[in-house]
Amino acid sequence: MLGQNFLVAPSVYPKLAAYASLTETDVVLDAGAGFGFLTRFLATKCRQVIAVEKDPKIAGVLRQQTQTISNVTLIEGDVLKVAVPKFNKVISIPPYYLSSAFVLWLLDRAPECTLLILQKEFALRLGANVGDESYSWLSVVARYRAKIDLLDNIPKWMFHPQPEVDSTVVRLKPWLALPLKVNDEAFFRRLVRWLFTQRNKKLANALAPFLRTERKLDKSVAEKIACSIPLHEKRVRDLSPENFEAIANALAN
Repeated sequence: MLGQNFLVAPSVYPKLAAYASLTETDVVLDAGAGFGFLTRFLATKCRQVIAVEKDPKIAGVLRQQTQTISNVTLIEGDVLKVAVPKFNKVISIPPYYLSSAFVLWLLDRAPECTLLILQKEFALRLGANVGDESYSWLSVVARYRAKIDLLDNIPKWMFHPQPEVDSTVVRLKPWLALPLKVNDEAFFRRLVRWLFTQRNKKLANALAPFLRTERKLDKSVAEKIACSIPLHEKRVRDLSPENFEAIANALAN
């Protein structure tokens, strides 16, 4: 079952619909749709549900469960690789292994509202602020594109099979105006992701190896540039999203 844990507490579904301000005009993506418990509920609340399921056996059951529901479109495959019709909202309980890649995929598509049930530790990383123990590259990259709210906690006993950890409902909404002005977003993402592999180092020491690889620079040249960057004495873990914006733009120019 590809590491999936299925939510078997239908009392959660109306909360998800409310948090997403779901209406009968919405087209909702349900990725990792599983056996269709959430899918069938969503179909009663919106215009269309796009249910994506990768596991062929589960997709077969899902097809049987939804074949009489006219506003459900079933897609069998990996949501990151298959062609997905247009949608404006997301309500999904993705498999834990897919969380990071799926969040990045969604940030690039910027739906009006996204509701995800994610592993609690991952949710804390996603919504963390500078100074938090869970603060990570994902916190910075996600904050650039969306407002992130950590809502309800979902205890592990509400899933089958029961996972080892609790989960959290997370809402992402794209900013009306981006709080940061990044000149090259792909470079920004690569930079932030690299620097957090060296989160306890000073910026200059973490940045120099990145520049050597990214720009094919000699060690001495890379170190000189790294030491010329503002905040080069600060630890990576203590840099704010605004700091990363300034560093990325200084290096991208």
